[in-house]
Amino acid sequence: MQLLNHEDYLALRHQGKVIEQDGFGDKVIILQDGTFLKLFRRKRLISSAAIWPYAQRFADNAKKLEELGIPCPKIIQVYRIPSIERDAVHYHPLPGLTLRQLRDGEGDCPEDIREQFFAFVEKVQNLGIYFRSMHLGNVVLTPEGELGLIDVSDMRIKKGPLSKGLRKRNWVHINKDKTDGYWLSRKRIM
Repeated sequence: MQLLNHEDYLALRHQGKVIEQDGFGDKVIILQDGTFLKLFRRKRLISSAAIWPYAQRFADNAKKLEELGIPCPKIIQVYRIPSIERDAVHYHPLPGLTLRQLRDGEGDCPEDIREQFFAFVEKVQNLGIYFRSMHLGNVVLTPEGELGLIDVSDMRIKKGPLSKGLRKRNWVHINKDKTDGYWLSRKRIM
């Protein structure tokens, strides 16, 4: 993790576009060169994030996914920015559209996208990837027709395939958004 002083942080984000924020400030910025800067704040004083910051988790998980052959963002650098009390990961985004964007009519949605998605979920679960934030907004269809993962800080990679319990928890989260669940079940009927 590299320390980034305030002037260098301001220079990095200069003319960037904030695409996600919350009541505590900016969360994701698209920089002028098309790369992303994702900012993380530590929510509690005593937390595992003090030892393994979320920005570093994101970078470590992306590296592991790449090793497993799962398309994901390409990491440029991980930063600690003391002046704003944030850690950040700078990365090249995974090109393509999320399944949620496809669901909402952006781009051409392949006929077999549902089958691709279910096979992809099974593949990542068999690889031992427990992605607690698995949903249609975090799965991207790349221009090459592959499915990949984004927003990968909330993930654990186990040594063997996921247990039935963890697989079930994944599916509960996937179907948590009623519109996603309806779209997936509607695709089954078609």
